[in-house]
Amino acid sequence: MNQCTSNLLMIRPASFQYNLQTAESNDYQTKTLLSKEEAVAKAQAEFDAMVEILEQNEISVWVVEDTDEPEKPDAVFPNNWISMHQNGDIYMFPMKTPNRSAERRADIISFIQDNFEVNEVFDWSHFEKDALALEGTGSMVFDHVNRKIYACISTRTSEKLFNKFCKELEYEPIVFNAFKRNGAAQYHTNVVMCIGEDFAVVCLDAITNKAEKTEVKNSLLEGGFEIIEITQEQLEEHYAGNMLQVYNEKRLSYLVMSERAFKCLTTHQINQIEAHTEIIAVPIYFIEEVGGGSARCMMAEIFIEENV
Repeated sequence: MNQCTSNLLMIRPASFQYNLQTAESNDYQTKTLLSKEEAVAKAQAEFDAMVEILEQNEISVWVVEDTDEPEKPDAVFPNNWISMHQNGDIYMFPMKTPNRSAERRADIISFIQDNFEVNEVFDWSHFEKDALALEGTGSMVFDHVNRKIYACISTRTSEKLFNKFCKELEYEPIVFNAFKRNGAAQYHTNVVMCIGEDFAVVCLDAITNKAEKTEVKNSLLEGGFEIIEITQEQLEEHYAGNMLQVYNEKRLSYLVMSERAFKCLTTHQINQIEAHTEIIAVPIYFIEEVGGGSARCMMAEIFIEENV
């Protein structure tokens, strides 16, 4: 069982803009004075630069263009609606808002099926009728090796669905609550933490319940991870928890993060990370500010084997 993958699905945005529908539960988003056309052009430029940096490091990126209609302001963050697993299964997840539900596209599933050895496709979108959401690897952070999944509960992460998903995949659920300094719930787990091969970057201070904090910490230590702690300020102002470790074609590993996140790290934190993996920092300032998500959100891992 691999902890990381070398294939990434990324969606090039066609209608990137401030998303009014998601702003209610994501106060990381900031309105922009740019026109829609200007915002899309700026987001596309950052996206293209990020893909180029990943490919320069021989990381395999599968880019799909977003469609113009219907408008999907957050399509650049595909990790929320799809997960692709090592047994060949694909899961499509229920989203909290209608314009994010529209991101689930049959042609993207067909694209994956054409290029990878897909087993079954499980569509959980029907849970939206019950107003339940489980937003993929935004809601859930996987420890594949130890078969555990971490999730902080929010309006975008139903505990009921999370437990059902863990039971179906036979993973142990690690449930907790995480909060910003202003008392608001953290909207996604992958903002709070990331798990690599043998390290975990996590903001334990965001977990205010002592018992839950102890459970998360002990679970990570039991899994053999070095815990690299980040502060609330690094989390909230710089997206320092929103990272993803990936392999390139030569099986060299990299921790992908935004330039904003990298610049906030202390020398000690960088040394801790670089003891395990190299760092790739990508400049995506506009996508972060307006979209309220960062580098990890833009990459959906493809664990399925490629077609020969």
